[in-house]
Amino acid sequence: MITSIFSKSKPINFLVVLALVLITFCVAHLKFSPESLDFTLILKKLAAFAICYVSLLLLNFIVGKNSLTKKNNYEILFFSLFLLMIPQSVLSWKIIVSNFFILLALRRIISLRTQKSIKKKLFDAAFWIAVASLFYFWAILFFVVIFAALIFYTDSDLKNWIIPVIGAISVYILATTYTLLVFNDYNLLNYLNYQISFDFDQFNSLPFIIAITVLISFGIWASFFYLQSLKMKMKTLKPGFKVVITTLLVAFAIIVVAPNKQGSEFLFWFAPLSVVLTNYLETIKEKWFKELFLATFLLLPVVLLLL
Repeated sequence: MITSIFSKSKPINFLVVLALVLITFCVAHLKFSPESLDFTLILKKLAAFAICYVSLLLLNFIVGKNSLTKKNNYEILFFSLFLLMIPQSVLSWKIIVSNFFILLALRRIISLRTQKSIKKKLFDAAFWIAVASLFYFWAILFFVVIFAALIFYTDSDLKNWIIPVIGAISVYILATTYTLLVFNDYNLLNYLNYQISFDFDQFNSLPFIIAITVLISFGIWASFFYLQSLKMKMKTLKPGFKVVITTLLVAFAIIVVAPNKQGSEFLFWFAPLSVVLTNYLETIKEKWFKELFLATFLLLPVVLLLL
């Protein structure tokens, strides 16, 4: 029953995930946010909620446009359930905005498969990643995805390797100009948190430990099948699938090095992980096991909220 609802793209699917994202924001504020509710905070939360939901729709567009999964909505269901598993992932509006720009960049990177307007797409992708890094510095690691994509698409044009650098420099010049005009300071690094921390004490709670263990375990298991299935993908689609797995690894690296580990940094991981898990779900032939697999992710957030 659960699988049949999201096995095809239907309007009700988007209403269901809208409700799940809304519940996540309510839980995050009531249970984990120290801020007292006022009009300004409500507006800020509504804006963050809107951007988060639009990010989910953007993920659905990227997946459908580039045939990263079959014609279903499992990826947005997984994304919204991941949010509910770790409600702290929506606490930082800066990371929500940064993740939105990363998805915009990912859309341009994966669309390189068409081999049209390559230089424009590379510039756009680098531009959006650089903008994302202004909101959350370590999003800059996603530049690895751009250069990995150039390798996957076997691009030997030297200009195409230089263009992402130009895109990043463009954002740096614009941002530096802004800080100079507004703060009379030309050192952009003064406004970015580029520190690294390997202190994982913030994750030392039972709900966090269970959620992280489940996501990492299922992520590794599904990734194994995901990589195995690459052999059967069409040649033109293979680079896009490789970009997704590279994004997954880079997002996990950001979680590891994040200076303030409060759970928000997991948001970067959810989009590629949802694509990987959806691909795994599509390989399951036994209907009962597919139902059980989805039921696990549906029930786990409820259990974690009760702990």
